Amino acid sequence: MNHPTNGHPANGYPPPVPLRPHQQHGQPPGGGWPPPGASGHPGWAPVGQPSHPGSAQAPLGDVEAGQNTEAVGRLRQQLRDTLGAELPQRVDAQQRRTGAPVTREARRELARAILEDAVAVHSENELMANRSLVGRDVEQRVITEVINELFGMAGLQPLLDDPTVETINANRFDRVFVQYNDGRRARVAPIAGSNEELTDLVRLLAARASSQERRFDYGSPAVNLQLPGGERLFAAMGVTAGGVTSLSIRRHGYLTVTLPELRARGTIDPGLEQFLRAMVKARKNIVIDGGTGAGKTTLLRALASEMDPMERIVTIEDAFELGLDRDPDIHADVTAFQAREPNVEGEGAISQAELVRWGLRMSPDRVIVGEIRGPEVIPMCNAMSQGNDGSMATLHASSSRIAFTRLASYAAQGPERLPLEATNLLVASAVHFVVHLARGLDRTTRVVSSIREVVGADGPQVISNEVYRPGPDRRARPVAGALRTDTLDDLVDAGLDPGVLEEPDGWWPR
Repeated sequence: MNHPTNGHPANGYPPPVPLRPHQQHGQPPGGGWPPPGASGHPGWAPVGQPSHPGSAQAPLGDVEAGQNTEAVGRLRQQLRDTLGAELPQRVDAQQRRTGAPVTREARRELARAILEDAVAVHSENELMANRSLVGRDVEQRVITEVINELFGMAGLQPLLDDPTVETINANRFDRVFVQYNDGRRARVAPIAGSNEELTDLVRLLAARASSQERRFDYGSPAVNLQLPGGERLFAAMGVTAGGVTSLSIRRHGYLTVTLPELRARGTIDPGLEQFLRAMVKARKNIVIDGGTGAGKTTLLRALASEMDPMERIVTIEDAFELGLDRDPDIHADVTAFQAREPNVEGEGAISQAELVRWGLRMSPDRVIVGEIRGPEVIPMCNAMSQGNDGSMATLHASSSRIAFTRLASYAAQGPERLPLEATNLLVASAVHFVVHLARGLDRTTRVVSSIREVVGADGPQVISNEVYRPGPDRRARPVAGALRTDTLDDLVDAGLDPGVLEEPDGWWPR
């Protein structure tokens, strides 16, 4: 179960360590790290020995575990001190010389040059003090580590540099698992040297990666934020077993995506592409639901790409993730809101529900809620039913039918405390379609599995027609005659060819 070490040698970090057969379904024997018998395994070589026969490199973490720990520590501290003192001066001098701001990449180049010189000076001082020196390969790894501390994500950087890594789950600093975009899973090397280092890393990311600083301490033991590359990070501390810091990072493979691209990836067929496009053009209100990692945000981005570029869009999120303002050629007029957590005194919190109300005062053509999680469902439905047609939201649900139950349960949490019958009437008047996403039979491809048209409400139930239902392979197939005539007319006026609904097996590639 080998995996290419995409980019890792260039970063100076060890490659991912795949799970062994006895680790596939549970903890490794003894529960420790590195795994028993790791000697000789790539990434786990003792000091002074290659990580495997023929290799000339030994990972930094293992060198530090050996006899040169103090020497590596002195080197790292010297490089940190030198970089902190000299980099601002070099940047300022270059800006005065060129008259232009120094880019992030230029800063990295300056930092590496400073550290190369600092290594030479440090080696001379160590020799004069009659101390042992570390090898050149270790020096380069320490340089990379210090640069990544300043510009990157420290021990997370090699995993984030690998485009095939889709999810990173760290149960603690040294028990890290990744899932690749082809569905494979592997256990990889530690992302920090201790729990304290991992906690400090999360605090650093919370302070600099979000538009507003987010606390991460025992008073606020969870943090949810977007990393600079668009990845979504959630971390918790203090409430885990042993009080350690744990984190999960999810990467969106497509920060900008279109319906034709989803068709090429197998998420939809040509008929669904037409149907979904017509839904957007006809300004139907859409709720996209599915499980974790089903592709809800990606589909929302693709649907949004069908909107007129000059339409005014207001987005509301718990943590920035949609990024519809990323490309002004696709969306020129976007205001993006992010919920705010309370401060140290427990004040100043702004919920998604409040942001929806604010957004309605900003003259939006469409309102988009990144994910409905609670009482914001009521102001969102109000927005959909009061003239902001064409609005969208995502929702966690295991089926398109269950979506209505989830919406009702969230509405019950709001200050309005609406009874079930009133909630259903509100949902029925606001939502036109529910689109459900699922994993295909191969467990890797995300597919549209079901689409329901909301018809009305009858007491404790929302009445809906399943106009696309899952086939044996979980891919959606049209249900002939299920769509109401007036709705079909709206979609035809928006460009839908009604013939696409007459193929019982859909238009999936045979």
